[in-house]
Amino acid sequence: MKEKANIAVLVSGGGTNLQALIDAKAAGLIPHGEFVAVISNVADAYALERARQGGIPAITILKSECGSQEDFESVLYDSLESMDVDLIVLAGFLNVLSADFVSKYPKRIINVHPSLIPSFCGDGMYGLKVHHAALERGVKVTGATVHYVNEITDGGEIIMQKAVEVLPNDTPATLQKRVMEEAEWILLPRATELVCQKLLKE
Repeated sequence: MKEKANIAVLVSGGGTNLQALIDAKAAGLIPHGEFVAVISNVADAYALERARQGGIPAITILKSECGSQEDFESVLYDSLESMDVDLIVLAGFLNVLSADFVSKYPKRIINVHPSLIPSFCGDGMYGLKVHHAALERGVKVTGATVHYVNEITDGGEIIMQKAVEVLPNDTPATLQKRVMEEAEWILLPRATELVCQKLLKE
């Protein structure tokens, strides 16, 4: 029986959520997980540099080189299987995975979304768009959600949520920063550890 679950983090951008995971691991907050790879679909994603600095293998898989989404997912699947990955964490990964791919990893893919699902989520809702929508709607409370990934965008079972206050003078950028600092960076490591514990008991 494994003592730690092997984790792969999928990224597309700067990797602030990845950094939160790396920092949490260093602080002993993810004792039941081991980061075995950071995989990006963007060649110059700064998250890859964060991975290298954290001593985690950094891998790039480009859809443009694979051809189709199906071929991209085939290469990704082979890579994950070769590393015996137990848990996939989507941390700002902007390539929507197909239902076929997701079905191979039931309750083994998690994602962090910058709102309190079911508000401001679904197809096309990511990054600043989410916070712009929240401000436009006039909500007084927003937050972040970590959920399992299924075939519906942001539609999987919720694992954890944390609320964040919306301030009167917020812009999408200031709200994004507060949601990251007060919710995403706290929730994602916690949820990762929780799911690792569950997987090790299976």
